[in-house]
Amino acid sequence: MAFDMMGMMGKVKELQEKMQQAQQEMQHLTATGEAGGGLVRATANGERKLLKIEIDDSLLTVQDRDMLADLVVAAANKALEAAGEQARQEMQRRTSGLMPNIPGLDLGNFGA
Repeated sequence: MAFDMMGMMGKVKELQEKMQQAQQEMQHLTATGEAGGGLVRATANGERKLLKIEIDDSLLTVQDRDMLADLVVAAANKALEAAGEQARQEMQRRTSGLMPNIPGLDLGNFGA
């Protein structure tokens, strides 16, 4: 069985193109995280950038200031985690079958 270098190079080029396309689409993926029973909502995109924070008016009091900060952090972290997972799944879907399943191969630096 001969190693097909040209075939492998073609796969690598195709993988790079698919990954670039997927990375461009990541900005359109969104995920929302909630905290405080939905009183604080954060929305992030697939590029792991926070897009929006929504705070229920009932939390806008001096007494709730510390709790509000904690809820914003919790909601933002949930949104960022969910967006990252969506991005990982989308990258995996788009590049499925282009690279062999190599144990230990981490495409994390490529958004996968």
